Parts: sequence; structure tokens; C-alpha cells
Amino acid sequence: MARRLGLGGLVRADLRQHAASFAGVAVAVFVASALVTGLGVLVESGARGGMAPERYTHVDVVVGGVQAVDVPEDLPIPLRERVPLPDDAAAAIAAVDGVDRIVGDVTVPLSSSSGALVEAHPWASTELTGLELGEGNAPAAPDEVVVTPATGESIGATVSLAHGGVSAEYRVVGIVEGASASQRAPHVFLSAERIAQLDPHGGEPRVLGVFADGGKADAEAVAAAIRDAVPGVDVRTGDARGDVEFLDAGAARATLIAIGSAFVGTCILVALFIVAGTLSLSVQARRRDFALLRAVGATPKQIHALVTREVLTVASVAGVLGIVPGYLFSSALQSAFVSGGVIPGDFALAVSASPAAGALLLVLGAAWGAARIAAGRPARLDPIEALRESSSGPSRIGLPRAISGILLAVAGVSVSTVPLVVHGEDAAAISVAAALLLFVALALLGPLLVSAVVRAAGSVLRRGSAAGFLAAANGRANSRRLSSAILPIALGIGLGLVQIGAAGIVENEAAVQAEVGVTADLRVSAPVGLSGSALETIASTAGVTAASPVVIGAAAVDHRDLEGDPTTTEFVLQGVDPSTVDGAIDLGVREGSISQLDGETEVAVSTDAARTLGVGIGDAVDGHFGDGAPWQATVVAVYERGLGFGALTMDVAAVRAHTTTGLDAFALVSAESSSVDDVRVALEQAGFSAVDGAGPRAAGAETRSQQGWVSLIGLIVILGYIAIAVVNTLVMATRERSRELALLQLIGASRGQVRAMMRHEAVLIALTSAVFGVAVAIPPLVGASMGVSGTLIPALPLLPAAVIVAGMSALALVSVGAATIAALRTRPIEEIGSRQ
Repeated sequence: MARRLGLGGLVRADLRQHAASFAGVAVAVFVASALVTGLGVLVESGARGGMAPERYTHVDVVVGGVQAVDVPEDLPIPLRERVPLPDDAAAAIAAVDGVDRIVGDVTVPLSSSSGALVEAHPWASTELTGLELGEGNAPAAPDEVVVTPATGESIGATVSLAHGGVSAEYRVVGIVEGASASQRAPHVFLSAERIAQLDPHGGEPRVLGVFADGGKADAEAVAAAIRDAVPGVDVRTGDARGDVEFLDAGAARATLIAIGSAFVGTCILVALFIVAGTLSLSVQARRRDFALLRAVGATPKQIHALVTREVLTVASVAGVLGIVPGYLFSSALQSAFVSGGVIPGDFALAVSASPAAGALLLVLGAAWGAARIAAGRPARLDPIEALRESSSGPSRIGLPRAISGILLAVAGVSVSTVPLVVHGEDAAAISVAAALLLFVALALLGPLLVSAVVRAAGSVLRRGSAAGFLAAANGRANSRRLSSAILPIALGIGLGLVQIGAAGIVENEAAVQAEVGVTADLRVSAPVGLSGSALETIASTAGVTAASPVVIGAAAVDHRDLEGDPTTTEFVLQGVDPSTVDGAIDLGVREGSISQLDGETEVAVSTDAARTLGVGIGDAVDGHFGDGAPWQATVVAVYERGLGFGALTMDVAAVRAHTTTGLDAFALVSAESSSVDDVRVALEQAGFSAVDGAGPRAAGAETRSQQGWVSLIGLIVILGYIAIAVVNTLVMATRERSRELALLQLIGASRGQVRAMMRHEAVLIALTSAVFGVAVAIPPLVGASMGVSGTLIPALPLLPAAVIVAGMSALALVSVGAATIAALRTRPIEEIGSRQ
């Protein structure tokens, strides 16, 4: 029948007749398109974006080490430390045709008298930057320095610069001009001799600037020739030179790809839920139309085709309209991530048409899936049954749906118990998977559960007033409609609680472990780290009984995953001095001894890392240090406090040798019980920072903080989308009841009584949503808490949790109230007549 009337004609007629219903679908798709487009820009930026060079602007080609470790069938792991160039790389590059000359560079971090970071370079590297002497001369002696005009220093002035907590006086002998205005930190230039003294690697160049014979026109050809001739190096030209200059470029790329990819998947899943719920309301509002179509001979296939064509028509327009806001949204996300220190502020986004095209495909795919789900019931109903439901609505959910929901609920609860076996941060990650299963189960069983809640609450509502009686009756008769309003709110509450709860559980346990595990009196540090000379000064301070250095880094460890496939995982790597660590740190050793650590051949692992890697005492562990150097070590100890002190622990000298600065992060100092305050004052007078040893930031706290910021931004985005969808859904649902509200008034109910009835329903929706959302979050959070900290009650941030529950629940009250007022503006007799 639909073919004879023309499917296109039916679609156009439906869109005109039910424009208000389809407007809700359009809003949901519009927001989804904007979100996915913006996240797509982040993914593309991780692949093609980057940081323009700041200093290496006057050299054709820049060559550095490869700042990543390849992972089978996964994204490479960015290396946190500067990777050294291969041996004889400079000589091999010099022999490449088209190379004119090579200039090396190395960066040594210093600090000014105010504690601000200052980057020192050898004088010869000014050739890479285009800086030229404005006055004075180049540094020749170890105590001479050339500065930029930004420092405000003049020729002959004396400046104090500290390296590793040890200050030295330098005489300004020159001032360069032409420095970039967008410097991250002030730059100074020292003699090659002084750089070699300060640099832990003897001033060996870590970056090579290559000048081509023919100038910049031949830069790409020279770069290609270098790649062919010298393996194991990263060769860049143009704006990509900044990727070698800035060590955090690779990490920023990987972060953006990971963030964008993860959030896109979540957004599409949420969009499928929301569009399906919104579309379900639209289909319910038109069930009389579908019943008539089925009664006059329309086939299930034709009903599916009609609904799908309608939805895709609306979704196509809404999806296209969401593209431009999506690009604006990507800029807002960039600013938010910069504010949280997740990516550097000078990382440029890559903008092209690809994210828009990908967003349209994904959003239209989700809309198509939602259309198939929504059209399922009206398409398969018997025509007589369809006509009956057109007036009363569906009375129950199908048996397959109920069985699927129950199975998923059981699976979700079962997965929530996995952290009892898999501990640590993996337990928190598993909680998210368990929550998703429970969310889907809630969506499938929603009408059934809502009907049960309404029946249970009905006795209370009926006793209160006529409005309560009407609210209870409506809830029983329209449990599907109520569930369409309740489920998005419950989804937002549950998702929010799991996100902040899982992160809070891990962060709390890490802080507890760090506080309990530090037994030293003081934690001593300097702005850019501690050198060996600084450690000697600290240890020789009157009243100090022991000073134990600590280095915090990262290591990429090779192992096999649960399926037995090879993979690589990044862990926090802590370096300690086994001869002085006793009395400073208690790692909670369960097996072996930390004192057995010696060089790069022994390693201690946390219980969580041991479980992930599948190793124990005496087993070998393979991996890469933070600078990419390979290592293989034997496990000599297993300890419990991995969240507080890092998953891996090695000899401090071994870890220090593979850091960019060659400096210790801090020292844990023990003092005579009567001299702790005096020692603190003495160390502070010597230029160090000295704080209580108890309660330092846990190892990896900065990374977890960045991850928490990412999760918070993602949660705000997702909850914002859900909030828009909730308002959209509730307004749609209330507007579709305008004839019902008009009829109540015609048979004698006052406007006040109608509003009271709707308030009762709104309160019912809000309370039920809160109960469902909290109920879905409880099993995953309890499981995560047991797996991470061993406690039954999760360490949930109470204020954010309360804000999420109250804020999402309040949406029901506000939305229903506003929509009811709007629906009551039309005279009842006019509304009844308009809907016949």
C-alpha cells in the first residue's frame, strides 16, 4: 500500500503533520553530530596536528630520536624522556647528499633565583634559531652567559642560575635579538664547556639541525634521504619540526587520539540510547497512524521503511546543521584540556572535512539503528492488536526483551565482582564495563521496572489527593512513556557516579598508600630536581641522619594480555637507593627484598603489576626505559603499595641514567627527632623546599590528575548532552499529552489540579530516576572499591555525587513544569478539536 501511495509522499506528510515530534529527534541528532564532530577534530589533530617550531625556525631539517615504543595492534606509547640519537648519527647524516652542515643542540634545565624554569643551550645552537648578537660577544668561559632581551639584564650584570638545586653565578657577556615572542621558558646560552659540565650526558647533542645545500626548497628531498640512510631517527621539516623540539608533542598526540576515540564511542552509545528513546516517544505519539496503516494492509517491511526514511531525513538535516557547532566545540575542548595541563597550550588543532564526514556517518548509523528499534513493535503487531494499542498503548514488554534484560543485568553484576580477583587500577576500569552492561539491562527492563515502582508508589499517591490518584493511574497506564523520561536521567546519574567514583577510589587509595608508606621526616626538592651535589649538601646538614634520593619516571613493559597476545603497557617507574631506602619508604614488601636492587638487572614490582605481567620472584621482565633504552631485569621483590609509589621500582642510578635531566625528583630525609624543625629551616635557607614527609603526592599523581581532568571534561560533555536530551524528551512527552490534559479540564479538573498531577508525576520521575541511577552504580563501585582498597564502602566524592544526583533529578521537575504551563495555554475545547 505504501508503495502505491508513494513512500516519499507519506514521509513528507508525516513530517508536516508531526513536526513537533520530529523536532525532538532533530535536537538529539543535532547535539550528537556536534559532539562527534568536535571529538573527531581531536582524533585528527592527534594524527596530523602539532606544535610549530619556536627555536628551530631557521634550519631546514630537524632530526631527533624516535619518541615512541611501538605496540602490536595498538597506538604507540610516547616516551617521556628525550631519546638519544643513534651512535654516529651525525656522521651518517653528514654523508647524505644535499647536506651542507649540521648543528647540534641540547637543553639543560636551570632555575632562576625566583625558582622559574630557564632553559640553557650551547651557544652554537643559536644558528638554528636565527638569533643574532645585538651587543656583546659569545660566551667563552664557563661562567659567561648570553641572554635574551626578555630577561631585562644588561652587559656585565651577574645572574644566579641553579642546576639541580645548586646555584652558580654567571656574568652576562651578550644579548641576542630576534627571539620568538611565544617562548615557554626564557632561554640562555652558555659555552659548550659549561653545557658539558651540567648535562648528565656530557653535552652530547640530542637534536641535530641539518642545513640543506639548496636551502629550504630541497628540505623535503634531504629529509627523505636522511630517513633512508639513517634508521632509528625522527626526521621533520616545516611546522613538524616542533614535534622534535618539544618533548611533550608526542604525548599530546597520543592523548588526543585516546581521548577522542574513547569519547566518540561513549557519545555514539549515549546517542543511540537517547535518539532511540526520543524516537520511541515520537512513534508512540503516532501509534494510531501506524495502526491504521497496518489495518489497511501495510506490511512490516513497509512500516520499517517508512520510519527509517523519516528518521534519516530528519537526522541528515540535523546532522549537517551540527557540523559547524562541532568545530567550535573542538576549540572549547582544546581550551579545557590546556587548562588542565593535559595538552600544551601551543598544540595546534588540525581542521579538515574528515571529522564532519565521519560524524555524519556515525550519527546517521546510530539514527538508523534507533529507527529499526523504534519501528520494531508497530511493524510486527497484528493489525487488530495495533488498533487496540493505538488507544491504550502497549501493555507489556516482549519476552525476548525481558530475558535479554535479565541476562545483561546478571552479567553486569557478575562483571562487577571481577575486581575481587583483578585488583588495582584495572579494577576501576572494569567497573565502567560492568556499568555499561547494567545500563543496557535497565534500558531493556525499564518499562517493567517503572510499572513495578508505580504500583508500589500508587498506594501512597492515591491517599494524598486527587492529583496523586491521577498521577498513579497515568503511571500505570503509560509505563513506557514514563520509562522514556526516566531512563536518560538514570543513565546520567549512573554514568556520573561511576566515572567520578572509580577515579576517586583510585586517587584516595594512592594518597593513603603514599601517606602510610613514607616513614621519613621530610621531603626535600628543588625547582627542576636535585643533583648529586645537592644531595650531598642535604645529607651533610646538621641533624640529618639519612637522605634517600627518589626518581620518578616511566617504563614500557612487554608482556602478554589475557588472550595471550603480545602487548606493551606503560607503568610508573620509581628509582630508589637500596642502601638508604630503609627508614624512608615502606613499600609493603610481600616477597623478596628491596635491598637486592642493583643496577638495571633487578626490579621490584607491585602486586598489581605482577598480576598484569604474570610474573613473580625470579622471573624476567623486558621493557624500555623512558628514553627508549631496552632493559631486562629479574624480579627480586613484590610489594603492595604500587598506587602510592609506582608499579615498578629499580635502583635510582639505573633510572636516573635514562632521564633527560639526570636529576633526582626529590629526597626523603630522616632527622634526629629533636632536630626536625631545625633541619627544615636550614634546608630552606639553603634554597631547598622542605615539607613533611608524610602525605607526599603519590607516584603518578600528576598523570592521574590529568586523567581525572579528562574524565571530568568528558563527564560534563556527556551529562550536558543527556541533560539536553532529558529536557527534550520530557517536553515532547508532556506536549503529546496536551489532549489528555485538555480532556481532564473539560470533565471538571481545574488548571491547578492538572498542574498538581503533573508535579506528582515529575516528582515520581525524579525519585525513580535517582533510585535507578544509584542502583546501577552501586555494584560496579562496590566491586571497584573492594578491588582497589579492599573496603566495601567506596570512597565516593560526596559533594560532586550529590550535585550529579540532585542536578539530573531536578531536570524532571523543571522540564515537566515548563512544558505543562505551555500545554495549558491552549483552551481545552480548541485542543480537543485540533487533535481529532
